[in-house]
Amino acid sequence: MESLSSVLSPTVVKFSYPMLASMAASAATAPSFSLRSMASGQRRTATSKHSAKPTKTLSATTATNPVSSTTSTSTATSLPPKKVLVPIGLGTEEMEAVIIVDVLRRAGADVTVASVEPQLQIEASCGTKLVADTSISSCSDQIFDLVALPGGMPGSVRLRDCAALQKITSKQAEERRLYGAICAAPAVTLLPWGLLRRRQTTCHPAFMHKLPTFWAVKSNIQVSEGLTTSRGPGTSYVFALCLVEQLFGESVAKGIGESLLVCLDDDNSRKEEFNKVEWSFDHIPRVLIPVANGSEEIEVVTIVDILRRAKVDVVVASVEKSVQILASQGTKIIADKLIGVAAELTYDLIILPGGTAGAERLNKSRILKNLLKEQELAGRIYGAVCSSPGILHRQGLLKGKKATAHPSIVSKLTNEVVNGTKVVIDGKVITSRGLSTVTDFALVIVSKLFGHARARSVAEGLVYEYPRS
Repeated sequence: MESLSSVLSPTVVKFSYPMLASMAASAATAPSFSLRSMASGQRRTATSKHSAKPTKTLSATTATNPVSSTTSTSTATSLPPKKVLVPIGLGTEEMEAVIIVDVLRRAGADVTVASVEPQLQIEASCGTKLVADTSISSCSDQIFDLVALPGGMPGSVRLRDCAALQKITSKQAEERRLYGAICAAPAVTLLPWGLLRRRQTTCHPAFMHKLPTFWAVKSNIQVSEGLTTSRGPGTSYVFALCLVEQLFGESVAKGIGESLLVCLDDDNSRKEEFNKVEWSFDHIPRVLIPVANGSEEIEVVTIVDILRRAKVDVVVASVEKSVQILASQGTKIIADKLIGVAAELTYDLIILPGGTAGAERLNKSRILKNLLKEQELAGRIYGAVCSSPGILHRQGLLKGKKATAHPSIVSKLTNEVVNGTKVVIDGKVITSRGLSTVTDFALVIVSKLFGHARARSVAEGLVYEYPRS
């Protein structure tokens, strides 16, 4: 490992793009990039004891472009193709894996999702079933511009114990190409491989004690030479956007942030509530999330992940002929049931994820239409995010209700639209703008069902900034 040690010693980082190259002028360190932490507004610190030069700040603002499977990829068409490897295994954190893949694909990266298990299908840490593109063994001879490891337990252990992945990632470090890890993966996966040596690193708070004290940094995002680390599901967007910035440049990262409705300055309020009623049950709430080909994977996975962390009984049902659906950015998700089978049960809440193509397919499902109509007539709760409030509108389920939606479709809603807020509740109807706002959407649901303390507890596990009251 002598040659690896020399590679890992402090050195000048040579980036492909002028903006990043200018930020690596110090011979002793790679300074922080311009993207700030979405969750807390903390600036990333420099990666050595020397003070860093001032850095510019990327401030994403509200997007007005339509939601589509090709959002913002045109901004990267003039750049050379970038190959990215995202490995997954049993117990991988689904929010982290899916957000990384989704964001990088939007930027134009050629992302390969590779399973470290004998099979391509894996069950993630909160029960979402994902299907990889290929096996890790088929990636051994490929050269990647970036290897990005999601966290989760026991997912990080499964990655650590994969010899093929260790070889790929070690070679990545030796040849000074980009690699990164989030949540438990820096401490559980990279540390035993010797790939954190002499690099300032962050990780999930529950694993900080495993990091060498001198090199451990309590920041939401940390860049140290070729290594980028981050803290958890709640910092996944800023982690992914930081990787985009390093691969494609600041302007592309800014455009992707805008398309995802990432608001780093947090100008928008989290929620507005009208005609307040209690959402209380004497049983574990049961939630239905219907999905289709073209559904937005970030929205599906985030809502499922957060609600299951709060101990909600979540059923993901496909309106297609197969339980496997192909989401808007190419992620393969296995639903729990087909919609016909799921319709045999009664649900306390039905949530429609967005994605333009997916919403259109959901709207064509007669079974789902009947379920939604029954939900309204019975006085039960229903909601939608992103482009799917349009489904509720077309079915007359927003009549007399205040709501919000993705900026691309709000003009099509004839009800009173509430702008400038991430989540709108009107009685037993809840809507959200979609994409990055679904974290708040899901946490608001948890708060309505179980109280604010439960939502706070879930947010802390995500490493997501959430108000104390």
